[in-house]
Amino acid sequence: MAPRDPDLHYAISLRPRPYHRNSSPDGEDVEQQDAAPGYNDPLSLRTGLKSSDELEIIANTSRKRSGCKPVTQGKQAKKAKQMQSFYENQNENIERMLKPVDEHVRHAKEKMDSNALQYRIAVVGSFVANIILAGLQIYGAASSGSLALFTTMADAVFDPLSNLTLILTNRAVNKVDPRRFPSGKARIETAGNIAFCFLMTSVSFILIVTSIMELVRGNGDKLTTDFNLPSIIAVAIAFFTKLALFFYCYALRNTYSQIRILWEDHRNDLFINGPGLAFSILGSKVRWWVDPLGAIVLSILIAFLWLRTAVSEFQLLIGVTADTPTLQHITYISMTHDPRILSLDTVRAWHSGPRLIVEVDIVMDREQTVKESHDVAEELQTKIESLPDIERAYVHIDYETSHAPEHFWKKEL
Repeated sequence: MAPRDPDLHYAISLRPRPYHRNSSPDGEDVEQQDAAPGYNDPLSLRTGLKSSDELEIIANTSRKRSGCKPVTQGKQAKKAKQMQSFYENQNENIERMLKPVDEHVRHAKEKMDSNALQYRIAVVGSFVANIILAGLQIYGAASSGSLALFTTMADAVFDPLSNLTLILTNRAVNKVDPRRFPSGKARIETAGNIAFCFLMTSVSFILIVTSIMELVRGNGDKLTTDFNLPSIIAVAIAFFTKLALFFYCYALRNTYSQIRILWEDHRNDLFINGPGLAFSILGSKVRWWVDPLGAIVLSILIAFLWLRTAVSEFQLLIGVTADTPTLQHITYISMTHDPRILSLDTVRAWHSGPRLIVEVDIVMDREQTVKESHDVAEELQTKIESLPDIERAYVHIDYETSHAPEHFWKKEL
């Protein structure tokens, strides 16, 4: 990702004409007013929307520049697709910014209500399935003695523990004592994920050492290991069950953070169970050393997948900046909130676990009364905090933009 400055310390000047042209005389919030044929558009963002016909023309124009090459060949076809994708994403961003905050809140609640049953099925179904599959995997590994299947078993045994951790952390997040945890307990989910990632990585390293010892010890005069059909069937059942759960959780992965973790877990299990089956069969049909070698490969893969997850979870816990569309949306909401806001000095948003902390510095007339400035800032704060995925918003008031940054980036004491 290209580096970007989320602070927006250069002031974003707001021309007063769009506000007064589109706002009501009593200074109502222009973003909440309805306007045919759609939502109100004080900054004329709708002019940037591209229709499906315009998108096709843009793509065809880019393709024609490539000469007589077929569309499916060369870099020009890829560029045409990228250009079309750029404008499609721009359309989505514009439509998201034009939609009032109340609509975002209503849509998020409706989506969660409509998916509530699916959510419970995904969480409870995954938990029950993982318990049953763990038993199957234990049987398959114990009956065959295959190190590759022991690797899949180790991953499967920890899956129910992972589900239980997710369920318990979700309950903890929903039961908060504001006197003890003023900022909520959303980060407990992230901390639990990190702990589980390192637990799985440790198990993988143990299996790597065991497999190396098996390779050094050898298999005597036998060229292959014993083939055990029931163990292969048990792991195959686990593979196809995980495949079904993977597709089921796929549709809900961007709605619930819990479901996303489950989806990633099912995806990782597919990467483990499939090759685990193959290595076990090859060890019994080709050469014995394929089995422990496969266990080493699978253990390295498990460690890599979980460490990668740990890195992303660490970034959420440390406070990585929000993505660009989110920053743009918060900036637009702040710009169009009230005509008395002259400009923006700072817009920041960063993760505090799975949710976001937002900080906005608005610039108002120095002659504005404290009461009016406070009311404008408080209404903006409430509006931003009502957005989905926003944990807390802080709105500060300035009267100019030429001052030095108010916060130290490095702490010397």
